[in-house]
Amino acid sequence: MKPLPLLLLSALVSISSVRAQDQAPAATTAHVIGEIPDGTPPPPEPLKPGLFIPKRDIISTETHIQDGRKITVREIKPLDLPTPPATPPVSDPAIQAHLAVMRENAPRRVMLSVGATVYRAENAPSRTFGTYRPNGGEAPVTFWSSADFSLLPGIPAYVGADGIARSLMLGWSARPIESSPQQIPEFPAGPATFIVTSENPSPEALASIQSLHDVYNNEYARLKTAYESREQARLQQAAELKAHPPKPKDITLNFWRADTTNTPATTERAGQ
Repeated sequence: MKPLPLLLLSALVSISSVRAQDQAPAATTAHVIGEIPDGTPPPPEPLKPGLFIPKRDIISTETHIQDGRKITVREIKPLDLPTPPATPPVSDPAIQAHLAVMRENAPRRVMLSVGATVYRAENAPSRTFGTYRPNGGEAPVTFWSSADFSLLPGIPAYVGADGIARSLMLGWSARPIESSPQQIPEFPAGPATFIVTSENPSPEALASIQSLHDVYNNEYARLKTAYESREQARLQQAAELKAHPPKPKDITLNFWRADTTNTPATTERAGQ
């Protein structure tokens, strides 16, 4: 099957920019929502207070050595745990009303599920073969792209040029360009574009794929910088782990036996 002409793709994407409620969204600049992860580690969590068990409350202790660490298992006297607060039933009218308000006020966001293989060469630009899986049972849409999809996994969500917010779930792998089982089409220089290779994609599917390319083109510098920073952090972490492998830490496991003296007896079956 021949790829769809780019002019037809443009026409279909223009049609798909109409929302379900037949209102055209305001034109906007495609952009990433929030920060793009760049490999900077999150701040350390505050230390949680440890559990102190007085010696008089320790009934028995067993120690095991496993994988170079000491595991201590202690049976202790039962602890007085706070009673968890009662959870109101979901059928409660107040809960239902609150959920309805949240759904009404929540921004519209489309989830994109995409799989991608990025084909790379030393002296040629990367090319991506992608598979978009629309919601609602529509057949997957396959396409070739001149975008390097390895730059996109860092973005959790974005807004396309059509004004629709989308979340991205992207799985990808990289391979040498000569290992491609298909002939990679030629792409013009300039902004990233795509060529669909599957039949009869819906306008909505084309609009979603186009939105990925819009945000890729508009945020390319940020995406590339963040990707390179993540790669540098990954390599540094791998080198650090190789030079200084972490030592297994000793752990202590505490348990106590539940009091079953006040547990009601099992009800006898009828007829006995």
